[in-house]
Amino acid sequence: MTRRDWRWRAGGALLTGGASALCLTLDGSALAVALLPPALLGVPLMVHGRRVGQAVRAQLRGHAGTAMAIHAARQRARFSR
Repeated sequence: MTRRDWRWRAGGALLTGGASALCLTLDGSALAVALLPPALLGVPLMVHGRRVGQAVRAQLRGHAGTAMAIHAARQRARFSR
């Protein structure tokens, strides 16, 4: 694993741990509900590391649909014969 991957994973752990600690501190507060999404967003970062960042960048740049578009074009060509 590269250093960059470890940094992504550590960032996810920090995000999840920090938000969870604040939720426990603010027990019964409405702000605890607002801290749930950051806590949940950190979990995929801890598991997948930098691949999450790559997937987000691909999604924002429109590359995520490329594989599906190629597959659909091949299916259309295959069934039109």
